[in-house]
Amino acid sequence: MINEKICELRDELNKSISEGKDYEIIYELSVKLDKLIAEYYKDIVKD
Repeated sequence: MINEKICELRDELNKSISEGKDYEIIYELSVKLDKLIAEYYKDIVKD
């Protein structure tokens, strides 16, 4: 489930970059993606 969210957000971030969207939007997406990735790895370490 978290994998899907990471993939979707990564795709959205890449699309925003390629479309030249505003830096604030790209930065916000990047931060959200970083948080999801950190959560994913935290869950892996627990198991």
